[in-house]
Amino acid sequence: MVGIIVQLFLSWLIIWLYEKGNLSFMGLKPTKKRLLLFFLFFSITIACAVSGFFLRMLIAKQSWTLNPEMSFNHILNGFWFVIKSVLFEEFIFRGVLLYILIRKLGSTKAIIISAITFGIYHWFSHELWGNPQQMAIEFFITGAMGLVLAYGYAKTYSLYVPIAIHLGWNLVQMVIFSNGNSGQQIFIQQVQATEVVLSYLSYFVITLFPLLSCLLINALILKKIRSENFINNNFRNPDR
Repeated sequence: MVGIIVQLFLSWLIIWLYEKGNLSFMGLKPTKKRLLLFFLFFSITIACAVSGFFLRMLIAKQSWTLNPEMSFNHILNGFWFVIKSVLFEEFIFRGVLLYILIRKLGSTKAIIISAITFGIYHWFSHELWGNPQQMAIEFFITGAMGLVLAYGYAKTYSLYVPIAIHLGWNLVQMVIFSNGNSGQQIFIQQVQATEVVLSYLSYFVITLFPLLSCLLINALILKKIRSENFINNNFRNPDR
């Protein structure tokens, strides 16, 4: 929690030095529209992420069961871990630096730069440096996610949308289905009695369909949302 407070302070300091501004560029003040958008993108992302585990059960014959050692405090700690990690990354990659990049370079270039840095960051956060194959896969996955998250901020000038998508995906992967580095959470995978051999097509469907459907559906909805005029009302937008 202290780290998040420090991030907010540094964000305020940077924006104050840059344009004598405040944290309004982050769009953190709750409004009816922002809360509705949060719920919409959060729900869509959870549905897409969960579909991947149903595909695992259907195609790869995986079996998941409730964690017999699950406790309220254990699950609460898992949720809090995910929330902190999501806020930490959003404040860095979709916060003041993305806002300044949009001001300086325009939305398109800023979104691409944000996505690239988001992908590179995960080489180190997931300790993949030195493994070219895993680095390429991680860069594709997190970079593609970074594009949609940055696009969500650029369209709304609020962190509600990127936080909703990011949080929904990570909660399913790391807490609901215990598929991350926060330990065993709500559902855990049972050991399979027999080994299931998958075709390349089946493997890519299981691996990529949930991610691509999540990114595509969210991006299409974002495209239909009317862009906020935060910068246009206060500054000259380089894209216009």
